[in-house]
Amino acid sequence: MQALKDLFTSFPGLLTVGIIVFMLVMMGYLTHKMLRNMNENK
Repeated sequence: MQALKDLFTSFPGLLTVGIIVFMLVMMGYLTHKMLRNMNENK
């Protein structure tokens, strides 16, 4: 439980959460863009 508290209350923890969220959003965007381009080229 202490690890979760540290994750969401300390600056390095919040930075880590932000980076993980950013990577997931970027992965979704790039996947969507690639799938759209693949369907366009057929």
